[in-house]
Amino acid sequence: MKLPRDVSGEELVRSLRRFGYEITRQTGSHIRVTLNVESGQHHVTIPAHKQVKVGTLAGILSDVAAHLGLTREQLIEQLFN
Repeated sequence: MKLPRDVSGEELVRSLRRFGYEITRQTGSHIRVTLNVESGQHHVTIPAHKQVKVGTLAGILSDVAAHLGLTREQLIEQLFN
């Protein structure tokens, strides 16, 4: 599945909430979200831009997918469908 080209930072944060990520802080134009699990925490920084660049989005989704034990394609399907 192709990466969506028009995802904003706020939309991505809302989508990641389905997996338990919560906003922990915002500094300037970057939002930090954290997933608290028994084995520790996972932090991801998301730019709060109108449109997240494709390379940045791919990196964020790869990082989250690896932490959740999913492939990036599975994560994209669950987030954007």
